[in-house]
Amino acid sequence: MNVRVRLFAQLRERAGAREVKLELPDGVTIEAAWSALVERFPAVSGQRSALRFARNGAYVDATETLADGDELACIPPVSGGAGEGGEDAAAPETQGLAAERPRHIIEIRPGPLPATLAAELAARLATPEDGAVVVFEGRARVTPGAPAPGEEAAATLLAGLPVEALEYEAHEAMAVAVLERIADEVEARFGVERLAIVHATGRVAVGEIAVVIVASAPHRGAAFDAARMAMDETKARAPIWKAEHASGGHVWVGEPARPAASDGRGAAR
Repeated sequence: MNVRVRLFAQLRERAGAREVKLELPDGVTIEAAWSALVERFPAVSGQRSALRFARNGAYVDATETLADGDELACIPPVSGGAGEGGEDAAAPETQGLAAERPRHIIEIRPGPLPATLAAELAARLATPEDGAVVVFEGRARVTPGAPAPGEEAAATLLAGLPVEALEYEAHEAMAVAVLERIADEVEARFGVERLAIVHATGRVAVGEIAVVIVASAPHRGAAFDAARMAMDETKARAPIWKAEHASGGHVWVGEPARPAASDGRGAAR
């Protein structure tokens, strides 16, 4: 059988390829497919402990079997690694306006994101019933983050140098699906229906905007909680990778992806 393997971030760099076609025996596991990939590209061999896998756009365990035509994405560490009462009943005269508003706005866009984006998203989401609109903007900063597993040597070479820009890479179709799932989980946990998550790809210079979260709700407590959960889960789960660029080169940063929602204490559930 034939399997399409997609490689990202440091795996892509070490293999020198974004996509590989593997011919494998029928019914092999993902772990066996990884071993076949390592045989072809020995430079990726040290990456296994920090990897997650996705089959056809969904996180799966390495013990799962593959079928002919499957897409197997090898997911290195991702970019981030980690109120008041319920909603009031809408007044009859404003229910139509609320129904016209989008519930979720989920986008992956070329970066940097415009400074006007948060206001534009808030205007699209907020309804007359909403007394709170919480905005989070994630910006590129000059101080470095923790290197991804396997990137320690590159980080040592750049130690003491200021970050000049970030570069983001994404498995875009899977990232949108994961972000939609996060928005559904935020709604289920906090009752906040109107949420925007927009993330940049490509180069984002220091001080520029890489991600915008907007949560619109009747009460501030739920809106704050929703925005925080949306950002935390995006950084921990979305297949989006971040490289920090300095004058001497670049280093990939982040932690192994968490494939499921946190229970609020950092554990997957």
